[in-house]
Order: sequence, then structure tokens, then C-alpha cells
Amino acid sequence: MIAPDQSEATGATTAPQHVVVIGGGLAGLSSACVLAARGHRVTLCEKNDWVGGKAAVLHTDGYRFDMGPTILTLPSVLRRVFAEADRNLDDYLELVPLDPQWRCFFEGSEAAKTSENTVLDLVADVDAMKQHLREFTGEEVTADGYEKFLRVSEQLHGVSDRFFFWRSIGGLADTMEMGGAFSAAVLKDVMSLRMGRSVASVVRSHVPEHRVSQMMDHFTQYVGSSPYASPAVLCGIAHMQTEEGIWYPVGGTGAVPEALAKLAEELGVDIRTGTDILRIESDASGVRDVVTAGDETIACDAVVSNCDSVRTYRELLRGTPAAKTFQRKSDYEAACSGVVLYLGLNRRYEQLLHHNFIFSKDPKAEFDSIYRRGEVAPDPTAYVCAPSISEPGVAPEGGEALYVLVHTPYLRSGHDWKAMLPDYRDVILDKLERTAGMEGIRDAIVTEDALTPEDIHNRYRVLNGAIYGLASHGKFTGAFKPGNRRKEIPGLYLAGGAAHPGPGMPMVLMSGWIAADSLDQDARAGQFGTITAESTA
Repeated sequence: MIAPDQSEATGATTAPQHVVVIGGGLAGLSSACVLAARGHRVTLCEKNDWVGGKAAVLHTDGYRFDMGPTILTLPSVLRRVFAEADRNLDDYLELVPLDPQWRCFFEGSEAAKTSENTVLDLVADVDAMKQHLREFTGEEVTADGYEKFLRVSEQLHGVSDRFFFWRSIGGLADTMEMGGAFSAAVLKDVMSLRMGRSVASVVRSHVPEHRVSQMMDHFTQYVGSSPYASPAVLCGIAHMQTEEGIWYPVGGTGAVPEALAKLAEELGVDIRTGTDILRIESDASGVRDVVTAGDETIACDAVVSNCDSVRTYRELLRGTPAAKTFQRKSDYEAACSGVVLYLGLNRRYEQLLHHNFIFSKDPKAEFDSIYRRGEVAPDPTAYVCAPSISEPGVAPEGGEALYVLVHTPYLRSGHDWKAMLPDYRDVILDKLERTAGMEGIRDAIVTEDALTPEDIHNRYRVLNGAIYGLASHGKFTGAFKPGNRRKEIPGLYLAGGAAHPGPGMPMVLMSGWIAADSLDQDARAGQFGTITAESTA
């Protein structure tokens, strides 16, 4: 992935602004670093007592768990953020490549054409992966189909790089700014997006084999949406992963916000944890200030909201004409939520790699339960992270800090997770034992914690407990999220998984960069005035 040439926007701006960043998630930290590197004065307000948002860390009884995202792809995006300040990411963070990237466990079924449980590793090298697929399926067609799919994925990623990434986009029309001309080249790219087709249909047109297609569907699970309802352009995610690989930050995912926070502090960002923002106040000229839960008013020229986009308008801008217009014109649906089990084990399961997917028998029924019926799947797919293989210190000697994620519907009325969790925990543990051979897991648990959709909703100010922001459903426009630059309120910018370009660690980091870059461009163009330091309270 190639970031745009910022030669015209490097160095300190001659029109520095005071910017308040609301939320210290990865996108908020990314924005704060880029803005400070470009000479703006930045105050970052985070309602929790830590920064990093969902990339939080749990320490308990000698075990360390990453609580949120665990898979880092596209480290080039993170490098771009550090390069803004002429810093080298390697001086702040150690990244270790993981290959095989995933291990996949499949339960014997009629669709799989075997009664035996089977295991397939996803490896980075395409030729090696093709050989794995030949051995796994006993046929050439799946191996060839996988390679052809990756070529399609590369093409789709190229279109995204040209039109979708590194700039504020809120809809298809925003991608057509090519000097005002709708050229033949642009038309060709638009046609290549396979608009009207879903991820699942493109995957199965290349690889109909039940288990392998199910694995390939999960390239797009970083966006928390059904492959049967998501637009085909999201197949480009596969190329992003195969192009740059999967990486493990030594110290866990929590080391990423730690590195960003260190950079932010070096650049002079004022980081205020335990500071909840209740309102963004604006007038006809744009953003004026923010008001904290402690009734402090912080005057500012601009705001980057790293809160959920819908909740930004619904809560922080409540009652304003802009909020009413946004809610009237927008029909955004929350992405899925999830249950996470943090299991401190007194043993390791040697069949596990660092990243593992333990698949359901029937993916269509699973996605139908979660996304259409709003019910937990009776036979869920479980993502299991077993990090001790890469960093033994996450657990006492011989133990494992097991992270188990199962997708669930976003919060609906009638969902009482305090009542639902015990039974669903048993469903999940039964799945691990039955499909991945993790017998005796209940007896191996030394310490345990959990995160439910209700917990996620309350901790992170996200829409209905969604892990991945807004759903990417809709075969034509499902990939589009609210744009970063908000034209209806000068000085307001959105960043995070519920803003363009969407969820996943590299995308939210990019979202923060885009929001900061858009703000900086507007400041250089003199689109809003500058307050003085004395006017802040």
C-alpha cells in the first residue's frame, strides 16, 4: 500500500490550530500525532483511564491479555504515521512476522465431504499455499482458483489505493474527483469493482470447495460483516494481508497505542485521560469548543472525533440541525459485536498456532443467525489467539493466555448478556473441544474474564456494542462509511472504525491520518480562524 506524496504538506503549518481530539483510540492517537507533527496544538481527551481504545490490556494473576484487536496487517500505515514526525517505527515498536498466518480447524460434515475433522494452514507464499491446497483437497482446481482470486484481490486493492484510501471519502461521488473528468480509465476501475456482487459470490466463483471458501470469507471478517451481504470490493483485503503479511507487536497489541502515545507526548500533545466529552459546541462559523463531563469548556478551532460516528451526532451534537440532518439522511447499521473469553490456562495446546480459526459447519446459517435474525449462532466460528508461541511471557511457565472471540449480533432489545453469557460460554468451550481437539479446557482454566456486547457498548462509546463500527452491508455502496471531513460543520472531522475507510487496525490508523490531513489542508487554506492560547479554559 502506497501513501500519497505529502511533499506539499510537510513541516509545520503557518496557520496552526488548537485541535481537540475526542477519544484516544488508535485513530485518535494517529490523528493527534500527525497534527502535532504538522505544527498544530493538540489536546487529546479520553474518557477512560488509558489510551488505545479497544486495544486495551488485561493483567491478571500473572497472565497478560490483549483485550481487543490481535491481528496487525499493513504495518506500512503505522510507519507512515511515524514518518510524519521523521521518526522510525522500529525505534518504538518491535514487529515479528507470523507465518503460517492462521491455522484453520474444520469439523467433519457433509458439506466438507468428510466425517473427520481437518486442519489447514494459511501461509504467505502463494506457491506454497497452492501446494497446501492440493494436498488438502486432492485437486488442482482449488489451488488454481485461490491464485486467481488473489489476482482479483490485487486488482481491487489497486482501485482502492487510487480512489478510496488516504483521502476523505463518504460515497461513490467523492471518488470521482479526478480533475472533474470521468475518464475511460476511471470507468474501467469502477466496472472492475464488481458492483452488485457479494464477497461470498466472488470467493465461491473461484473456490467452491466448502472449507477453503470459508477460510477465504474470513479475510473480510476484519470489517465485522457478512460475506453474503458485503460488496465484492472488500475482497481486496486479502491482497493487503498477503502483500505485507501478519505481524505481532512484541508486548502485544497494547504496545501499538503505547508507541503512539509516546510519540504524541514527544510532539507535545496534551493527553488527558479520565476526561469525558459531553458536547461539541458550534456556531454558524463552525466548531467553537467542547464541554467535558466536569463542566470544563475547552475552546478550540477544530475537533477530531474518534467516537463512533453515529453516536458523535446523536450524543455530542444532540439537538443541532447537523445532527438532525445526519440522522435523517443516514441509514447506518451497526456491525456485529462479540463475546471475548480471556482464559488463563495452566497448559498449552500444542496444536494451536498464534492465530487460529475454528470454523462452524454451516457458514451461511451462522451469518444468517448473527446478521439477519439477530441471534447468537448455535454453532459459531471461534477465533482463538494463543500468543505464548510468540511471547512466552504472556503467561506463567507452561501456561497460555488464551483469547477466544466469537461474533454475535450487535445489542438488540431483549439481549441480557449477564443472563446469556454462562450458557454461551459453554457453547464456545464445547466448540473448542469438539472441533480443535482442546479436551479438558475447563479443567485447565486458572483465571478467567469476559467481554460482552454490553461491556463493549459501555466502555468504548460505540453503536450498540459493535466491535467494528458500522456494517459494510450493501453490494453497491456497503464499503462506504461517513466521510472524515464534515462539510456541514466546518472544523469537525471523524476518525475511527465507524468513519472512512472503516474498521481493522490499519484502517483506523489510516482514518486518523486522513482526518488529520484533511484538517491540516483546510487550515493551510485558511478555512477557519485561529484562537489564542489565552482563550482556552
